[in-house]
Amino acid sequence: MKRDSRLSGVLHVLLHMAEHKEPLTSEALARMMQTNPVVIRRILGGLREQNLVHSEKGHGGGWRISCDLERITLHDIYIALGSPTMLAMGNRTESPGCLVEEAVNAAMNQAFHDAETVLLSRFREVTLAQLSKDFYRRMQKRKSICS
Repeated sequence: MKRDSRLSGVLHVLLHMAEHKEPLTSEALARMMQTNPVVIRRILGGLREQNLVHSEKGHGGGWRISCDLERITLHDIYIALGSPTMLAMGNRTESPGCLVEEAVNAAMNQAFHDAETVLLSRFREVTLAQLSKDFYRRMQKRKSICS
């Protein structure tokens, strides 16, 4: 199963947006992400519906983050993306005709549920501001190593 990297990608885009005072066009963001501007517009459109970003039309227009980075959590963004499936693993069949497979499915379903609960809880704790601070910490560390 293919991995869904939209959450990672949109976090990347949002942190780039946070670094610019002026709005960024879909084209500029697409160059940063090495993708098509349509992909950027589609992803940011979902975030706009959740009031996390907004777009400005016309010359000098583009995308901006709508609220304070301290208020935006990974969970907010995950929800704005439509709550994509978290785990690539699953049961062999959802309607087994075998009692052994029913037992396997029950154990696996509980483990999947528990893992998703922990992950969603962590998503609620991490803000864009924390990611931004980590970026700056890494940038300072790299500068000190390269100096």
